[in-house]
Amino acid sequence: MLTVRSPRLIDIDRQESTTAVRGDLLRGLSACPARVSPKYFYDELGSSLFAAITRLPEYYPTRTEAAIFARHVDDIGAQLAQGLTLVDIGAGNCEKAAALLIPLRVGRYVAVDISVDFLGDSLTRLQLQHPQLPMLGVGTDFSQRLLLPAEVGDGQRLLFYPGSSIGNFTPAQALDFLRQLRDAAQGGVLLIGVDLCKPVAVLEAAYDDPLGVTAAFNRNLLRNLNQLIGSDFFLADWRHVAFFDEAQSRIEMHLEALRPLCVRWPGGERAFAAGERIHTENSYKWRVDDFTALLGEAGFSEIRQWTDERCWFAVFLAQA
Repeated sequence: MLTVRSPRLIDIDRQESTTAVRGDLLRGLSACPARVSPKYFYDELGSSLFAAITRLPEYYPTRTEAAIFARHVDDIGAQLAQGLTLVDIGAGNCEKAAALLIPLRVGRYVAVDISVDFLGDSLTRLQLQHPQLPMLGVGTDFSQRLLLPAEVGDGQRLLFYPGSSIGNFTPAQALDFLRQLRDAAQGGVLLIGVDLCKPVAVLEAAYDDPLGVTAAFNRNLLRNLNQLIGSDFFLADWRHVAFFDEAQSRIEMHLEALRPLCVRWPGGERAFAAGERIHTENSYKWRVDDFTALLGEAGFSEIRQWTDERCWFAVFLAQA
């Protein structure tokens, strides 16, 4: 009888002070303009909404990246040693890594995500599909610092950071995070997805779909804030705004007040004028040569890349 392993889940940030989270959020809400880190999108409902976004016809990154992997997985696998530990950064529902576990001959799977409950459910389902593969879940806010526990083990790793999430960082922040990834690889390799520059109409449709799923994802942030800081945001008072800033080469997402209002929380409040915005996310778009140079500056070498036929998206493989 086949014994099914049970994935282990470690929550590094469980001891993080609620005071620290509250302080971070209130500093952002008190700033001019107001801002909230996109990491607060990913409560359990937010993670589910993002999974739905990836299935929208307008949201090209997920299916374009998947097509690149499907077409070039043998070539990618030929560059890798057998039995590496695949460390999936921002694993979410684990679906992207799931398609690579067998073709890349992975020896162990480590899923890292900020949404611990969502990650635990996803990892449990994946373990049923691969009953003999050792799996570990790590709950941590890697946007602040990438900390991997000793349970990940020694040896070379395949750091997997798909989906163009590197675009949430400014170029300077992206450089710092790539250096953290290089250190975490322990002499292994990085496999990373990067969204490329393309027509503005395509970009803006991907972040403001007509079905309104991205709008719901953005407004759900306010529901999460109400739970985290005891605020009284009323979701119907806010609309989703997304546009491409050509000078910065980035999509910006905001929440815009539809009327003059005052948001209150225990010990404070913030008035918003009609049309005033809360900046919730950036998503930078890269050119292949520029991102190759960034990887080199971060200390990576032997850099290879694959793109789709339209050059809308790129997958990079680099030696740490």
